[in-house]
Amino acid sequence: MNRKQASDFDQELLDLYDDYAHNRITRRDFLDRAAKFATGGMTAAALLASLSPEYAWAQQVAKDDPSIKTDYVEYDSPKGAGKMKAYVARPADSSGKLPTVLVIHENRGLNPYIEDVVRRLGAAGFLALGPDALTPLGGYPGNDDEGRAMQRKRDAAKMTEDFIAAAQFLKSHDASTGKVGVVGFCFGGGMTNTLAVRIPDVVTAAVPFYGSQPATDDVPKIKAPLLLHYAELDRRINAGWPAYEEALKAAGAKYTAHMYEGANHGFHNDTTPRYDEQAAKLAWERTLEFFNANLS
Repeated sequence: MNRKQASDFDQELLDLYDDYAHNRITRRDFLDRAAKFATGGMTAAALLASLSPEYAWAQQVAKDDPSIKTDYVEYDSPKGAGKMKAYVARPADSSGKLPTVLVIHENRGLNPYIEDVVRRLGAAGFLALGPDALTPLGGYPGNDDEGRAMQRKRDAAKMTEDFIAAAQFLKSHDASTGKVGVVGFCFGGGMTNTLAVRIPDVVTAAVPFYGSQPATDDVPKIKAPLLLHYAELDRRINAGWPAYEEALKAAGAKYTAHMYEGANHGFHNDTTPRYDEQAAKLAWERTLEFFNANLS
């Protein structure tokens, strides 16, 4: 499949796909409303396929990269699913304690893109853990449509407890320095903000990518420094940023926010046309610098 970019699509169509990917409209709704963009022999179904993830692209760090060790582990989540499965990566040559990073996936489970993000962090010198919120339902099913449907079946409060337990697991891990960073994307970005509120004594640094914001009344609970990444064209998520920033300032919180010009929601995900290489690379460089500064 030829790799397309966001500029190959009308922004209205990209926004329509965002609505579909976040369960605000059905597949049928998308196809009906996308029909007007289906020209030159292209069908609405083909447009949907071209906008959907191509996970063959999601391997910046190979699974068998000799610089890292990877595995699947289980951890306890007594207030959530009970037992949770997660993907873990760490430097292959590490012998001492490591700073840790919890990676929180989008609204579709632990897909290949998020596993690659875990490996990227392992290669960068961290003990990284990516839980799969779909564990109690059998785990990520291999495609995003089913993954989204499965994640909608999970109890939201229990899912939050599963990620809280993951952060606590990292903090007490034998190979951990006790410092825990959190990074999340989309749903995971919102969950990153939530963990900064819920477990301020566990989260040392937090990096939400285009994540929904916490209630302003909860913002004073945040202790960790924040690095917030937003996409200029992501009107849905950006609508909550002004109030969040005002609350952060009022609380005296330590934060840095970046708005990436011309970027869409999901710009870091390198498996879809919404991927913005320049914005993604810059945001990731900033993320690694932030974690190195705050977790070392």
